[in-house]
Amino acid sequence: MTTHLLDQIQLANELLPTSLGFVVGFILSLTGAGGAILSVPLLVFGMGLSVSQAGPIGLLAVSISAGIGSIFGLKERILRYKAAGLMAMFGLTLSPIGLYAAHQLPNKPLTLIFSIVLFYASIRMMIQSYKEAKGILNEQQKIVPCLLNQSIGKLIWTVPCARSLALAGGVAGFFSGLLGVGGGFIIVPALKKVTDLPVASIVATSLGVLTIVSLGGVINSTLAGLMMWPIAIPFAGGSLVGLMIGRTIAKKLAGPTIQQIFAIFSFCVAVMMGIKGLS
Repeated sequence: MTTHLLDQIQLANELLPTSLGFVVGFILSLTGAGGAILSVPLLVFGMGLSVSQAGPIGLLAVSISAGIGSIFGLKERILRYKAAGLMAMFGLTLSPIGLYAAHQLPNKPLTLIFSIVLFYASIRMMIQSYKEAKGILNEQQKIVPCLLNQSIGKLIWTVPCARSLALAGGVAGFFSGLLGVGGGFIIVPALKKVTDLPVASIVATSLGVLTIVSLGGVINSTLAGLMMWPIAIPFAGGSLVGLMIGRTIAKKLAGPTIQQIFAIFSFCVAVMMGIKGLS
């Protein structure tokens, strides 16, 4: 009887990361790349990992899901690959610094930092989804540094444009290494602020950056011996299955409503992470 119980516990432990990954993938399919920020909290609360342990595993799921989205963006020719490449280059430069900082900081302050970042992301998403639901459009009131050449559909490159994109990519890369998040909550608002690209192109370009930066974080973590592959592989596999299943359902659901639900859920998780960091 004891042996049978132990077998059941072992099976549950093996299925848990797959199940958590499925939840992340399913959320990603409904909300877009921003949903990947929940990878770390789910691993922290579900598997009992620290933020620094959960981060590299979350990045693996981000790189796979964002990679799939990037392929669709390239096929539709809405991914601005030069802009994505520049942002990713600076992101890859600062990602190892964030990874190093993550393993120098104690878990409690790192958990608090993650809580603050998730709180910011949830509030921003809540405001944005409310505006979309009410049909409130943001008017462009100033000249952005990165303008789109409407005749050829490509960005007009200038020094201010390259500087703005490089800065956003570097900040996203640092947080990617520090917290194990893709950085979409930084890249998407930055592209909206410094370019006049359509929303679909912004999302696709952001996914391109996330793919490269997250994959770089996975490689850095693996080389440093920090990747927990027995958990990472089933988690990533579950995420991929959840993403594929969720894509068929996402088309039938209203975008702003789903975003609002996700924002509220993320806000609650941020509060829980904050309490965990303070306790």
